[in-house]
Amino acid sequence: MTTALAGCLGGSSTDGLTIGHLAPMSNPLGIGSKRTADMAVEELNSDGGFNGEDAELITKDTRTDPSEAQSVTEELIQQENVDALVGTFNSETTQSILDLTAEFDVPFMITGSADPGLITDYTGSDYEKYKNIFRIGPINSDFQAESIADYCAYLNDRHGWERVAFLRDQAAWTEPFGNQIPDLLSERGLEIVYEDALSIEGVDFGPVMSDIDDSNADFLLRFFAHIDGGDMLTRWHEGEYEFGIEGVHVPGMLPSYNGPAAYNGAATYETTAQSGAAGVAPITERTQPFVEDYASRYQDAEKSPIRAPMYMGFNTYDGIHIFKEVVDSLETTSTRDNLDDFVSEMLDIDFTGVAGQVSFFGKDSDYPHDVEDERGEDGKITNYPMTQWVGTEEIECVYPEKQRTAEHQMPPWMN
Repeated sequence: MTTALAGCLGGSSTDGLTIGHLAPMSNPLGIGSKRTADMAVEELNSDGGFNGEDAELITKDTRTDPSEAQSVTEELIQQENVDALVGTFNSETTQSILDLTAEFDVPFMITGSADPGLITDYTGSDYEKYKNIFRIGPINSDFQAESIADYCAYLNDRHGWERVAFLRDQAAWTEPFGNQIPDLLSERGLEIVYEDALSIEGVDFGPVMSDIDDSNADFLLRFFAHIDGGDMLTRWHEGEYEFGIEGVHVPGMLPSYNGPAAYNGAATYETTAQSGAAGVAPITERTQPFVEDYASRYQDAEKSPIRAPMYMGFNTYDGIHIFKEVVDSLETTSTRDNLDDFVSEMLDIDFTGVAGQVSFFGKDSDYPHDVEDERGEDGKITNYPMTQWVGTEEIECVYPEKQRTAEHQMPPWMN
């Protein structure tokens, strides 16, 4: 799928600045990301452009498939001569194009993939080869694991919950959770009483729910990006299971997920961590105006997401704004011919975005060019907020305290 913004430069894409956007366009995450990329380029073109140039945005559908991602990325680089790439969702797809972007010195800003290995195994292992790669967000899964462990400690303080069932996708992005969560929870006085990694090809939640119930867990901590947990949530409400459902559930970030056209309230009381906190909390002074603008633009759109773009869209919007700051500072949009200077400017970035404050780890860090974790005075990570469904359309931010709009609610049948 290829989309160029109306009013952008005419003629061949080689005649001016071109930004390539990569996303799964059959997935609401990809739709939201494309829309925010459109918004960012339109806004910036009308406000002086990128070092005085208008940008053309070209979106390609990765179809969440590594071979398709390679094909469309090669097209963007070789035929469209893009000056930067932004996007990608699942880590396996992102990984498949890293060599290609590095070979042609194309700045690549990851906005949807959390696997630490995308940084540590590439920029971290061969810096000169892969210095073109940056992650705008979300924070990587190592930091996510730490942040969610602290969130579990909050649940323990609030509700006395100590016994944890632990489920995750069988996917690269969840491997750090599998490696770290048991020890992180143990350090905080919590006990894992049930654990499994579920095939992303399909799962029968009936036996899973029974096993969790039999474990006497106080709550389920699950990490689902590829698995839609809607059936689990429906069973949870109908059966009034005596455990909470917490963690990360990417499908549940869809603003219409809990409405009558989808799961009709079954997600109420579940939580999920997400960049931008779905726009319900003032993460920065830019967050809520951005979401209001998005909702106004797309309120009549046929395809979701309509009220907010989901986490990848927040990061994509920030990534394009950061790219403008960098090329304005460089005083050139020829980023591929000036990659060293581009990298140097990126490493100086301290940007107030819609998803939070964005800055990057340096060359000699454990995660070179990864987005930095933000921490409060207590040393706990603050840029991975947790949201909770409290109605069919109502969401609150329940963690961390800095951004909290409401305290976490226990399902009423558990009281």
